[in-house]
Amino acid sequence: MRILSEFQIDFQLPAPTPMVALLELHPSLDNLVVQPDDVRVEHVEGNTPTRITPGRYLDCFGNRCLRFAAPAGAIRISGSNLVEHSGFADEIRTEALQAPVDQLPSEVLQFLLASRYCQVDQMGAIANDLFGATTPGWPRAIYIRDWVHNHVLFNYATARPTKTALDVFTERIGVCRDFQHLAITLTRAMNIPARYVTGHLGDIRIPFSGAGDFSAWYEVFLDHRWWTMDARHNTPRIGRILMATGRDATDVAITTSFGIANLAGFRVESNEVDTQGNKVPLPPPLAPTSPVVPQSPVSSAPTSSRTTASAGEVS
Repeated sequence: MRILSEFQIDFQLPAPTPMVALLELHPSLDNLVVQPDDVRVEHVEGNTPTRITPGRYLDCFGNRCLRFAAPAGAIRISGSNLVEHSGFADEIRTEALQAPVDQLPSEVLQFLLASRYCQVDQMGAIANDLFGATTPGWPRAIYIRDWVHNHVLFNYATARPTKTALDVFTERIGVCRDFQHLAITLTRAMNIPARYVTGHLGDIRIPFSGAGDFSAWYEVFLDHRWWTMDARHNTPRIGRILMATGRDATDVAITTSFGIANLAGFRVESNEVDTQGNKVPLPPPLAPTSPVVPQSPVSSAPTSSRTTASAGEVS
């Protein structure tokens, strides 16, 4: 199947501001790209856009990054990509084994440690009390994922850029990235490497669920490879399009502005399309099963520390 992802983010800058954005697809998808990334950065005066050419680099996690100096005024970042997807949902490997820490690859060890939003050092005893009796490996990873899904309530109104995994555990409410941060922290505390992931996840072959957003999920390292997990949507999904991986939301922020950047508009869509580029119709929407606060067109954009926007705050 083919999946077309599109986005537009608008900022109003009171002064010239350096910015970094992680909005291009992950290099691991290069052989699946039908239509390459077309990310445009523009300064808009009236109805006249002037294109800004960003610099590009790979960060220490292998993610593609854009950097540019944005002038004061209206800044628009937009883009699209077309990917050939397998059409299969997230893989399941019930027999996947958990390796002892001393046998893990060295580059994976950082995903066992505490990070900005994941206080592994403070939650080790909690994790052991809750999951110490579970079977190591896939069963333990799934148990943690489902525990978070079942014990945290999703609510748009609770998004805030400073919320950590410990906050989510205490408050038992949050948005997409909060679910993932808590699951990652508890998973690492049980010596399973876990990393945060951002990308596109539209309503592909499921009923329409509301306005789109960049999505957050996570991956666990079992049997010598990474496996997709999602504590918010804890059933296999079709159509995850990877953009970036890191220790938590700080590493994969959609945008980071080194100064004040006021969000003025936000739109994200990811849809299955046919070979002519037409959107494939979705099944009818489902009735809501849990209370949520309606999402406004502008507040849908996630925000976090140091004036950054990170995926999954509201998805």
